[in-house]
Amino acid sequence: MVDYETILYNETDNVAWVTLNRPEVHNAFNLQMQHELKDVWQNLRTNDDVRCAVLTGAGEKAFCAGIDRTETMGDWESPEDVVGTRATGTGKVSSTPWHFDDPGDNIGPKTNDLWKPVVAAVNGIACAGAFYMLGEVDIIIASDNATFFDPHVSFGMTACFESIHMLQKMPFGEIMRIALLGASERMTAERAHQVGLVSEIVAPEDLQASAAWIAGEIAKSPPVAVQGTVRAIWMARELSRLQALDAGRILIRLGSDPESLFEGQQSFSSGQRTKPRLR
Repeated sequence: MVDYETILYNETDNVAWVTLNRPEVHNAFNLQMQHELKDVWQNLRTNDDVRCAVLTGAGEKAFCAGIDRTETMGDWESPEDVVGTRATGTGKVSSTPWHFDDPGDNIGPKTNDLWKPVVAAVNGIACAGAFYMLGEVDIIIASDNATFFDPHVSFGMTACFESIHMLQKMPFGEIMRIALLGASERMTAERAHQVGLVSEIVAPEDLQASAAWIAGEIAKSPPVAVQGTVRAIWMARELSRLQALDAGRILIRLGSDPESLFEGQQSFSSGQRTKPRLR
């Protein structure tokens, strides 16, 4: 098991638990956390012991408050200080505007080519750069004290990449409102559920158990079928309906493991059925 400086990582029953662990700064991600998240997502690609991951934040106040502004912008004293700084949040800056190192290249599971399902369990504040991660997870559940907002414009920054990610998860008008109102308004967990961003709201003390149940049930199914399903649904969002259906002919062949299909049919023929819970 790898020991990280800014995140907690453990594996239980084929589920990886990834906990952002900087509660003293609302789990804001610094350069170290970016590198560690990238390492986690890339290692999970080849870790066959893990079939699903849960992403959450340490403490009771926040899931993630975005980039650590103190690290990237804390020493600015004048507008001139902005030139040639680490304003991108990755530690590298080009002398031209055509080379931009985006934090999302490090912290997003899909950007790192991970097609195992990721469940986000959001407690407290989720804002700004947190949307990089929430935009690339597969299922989001939240405690009833969760809030979602993006203060970029309130502090003179364009709400760009985060809004683009979240546009894939919520209606145009909702993310536009979040982006333009900045620090002036926060979306509640209830509203996030109404617009489809969050699939379930639970009490804070039940958040971990709910995430564990979802991830555990997903992990029971054959990994080739599960990962093929994740890949197919994400692909379908990028293509037209007919293009997606055409590409689906290939994905369903790749994601249909003969052994798993046989075991599934044997289970079905024997009358074995999973008792579902109602949501």
